[in-house]
Amino acid sequence: MQKAPPFLADLVRGAVDALGYELVGVEYLSRPKAGHLLRIYIDSENGVGLGDCEKVSHQVSGVLDVEDPIKGEYALEVSSPGMDRPLFEIAHFERFAGQVARVKLNAALNGRSNFKGTIVGVDGDDVLMQVDGESVRLPFSQMASARLVPQF
Repeated sequence: MQKAPPFLADLVRGAVDALGYELVGVEYLSRPKAGHLLRIYIDSENGVGLGDCEKVSHQVSGVLDVEDPIKGEYALEVSSPGMDRPLFEIAHFERFAGQVARVKLNAALNGRSNFKGTIVGVDGDDVLMQVDGESVRLPFSQMASARLVPQF
């Protein structure tokens, strides 16, 4: 998960909110040979279909064309969060307490940087999880990526 700069996420949020969708998160990837990628995840109470993604893409494209925050070529992707929903904000961990998530940290904590377990909750700026039968406290600020793990 490479979060978009706050100013870019704010531009996108305004366009998404105006259409009545929830902005789950925004990723911005700089790909040297392939150009930039702006990936937007949206959701709604009724779920998200292709038409919803097209509508948001059209609205966001218009805002980005006017504001021109990205220099050079870029691709815009609008998607539902899917079953392996990315967790971009600490509030997402509160919302999905009790579910299984996979978390990757920027640096190792107690010798490991990858964790898979049940989200217990949030305490301040830390996410509390049950991993391999033990309670762990993961600093949200150190998370490189986090996603729910679909349970079948």
